[in-house]
Amino acid sequence: MTLREVLGFVREHGLVMQSARVAGVPALSEFIAGERIRGSWWGHRKGQEIFELLNGVYDSGEVVTLRLIDGKLTLAHRRVWPALVALAGEIGRARLAAVGEEHTASGKHRTVRVPFPKWVPKEVLAAAKSVALAEARTICAPAMGDRVSRRSARRG
Repeated sequence: MTLREVLGFVREHGLVMQSARVAGVPALSEFIAGERIRGSWWGHRKGQEIFELLNGVYDSGEVVTLRLIDGKLTLAHRRVWPALVALAGEIGRARLAAVGEEHTASGKHRTVRVPFPKWVPKEVLAAAKSVALAEARTICAPAMGDRVSRRSARRG
């Protein structure tokens, strides 16, 4: 599998889980593996390939990693960023914080959070102003289920 194929998958779906199983939302690790993964993807026979392709996705600039859906690592393709920004008031800033890793001098990994909207490029902030909330909800609905729409309905 190529990085281009993997990025195409993320772009097509807009929002995908890194590896967690959430009903109605595809998991990128299982797409790469070509099958359902039992246990950790690290132990899968394609674990190294999954690792390398995930790193390529993270480095691509086309995807941001959030703890958006059920607090699990969710990969959001750049094409859905304006919709996410438009729904920020409904989703909440904490769920829209970018999550990443950095390597420390000792070789350990440390989780780094970039608060919303600091990670959002200016052109995306501008584009979000022209996204209708109904359109944004439609774009985000397949991955978020009723989480956003239920909250919106309550607000009237």
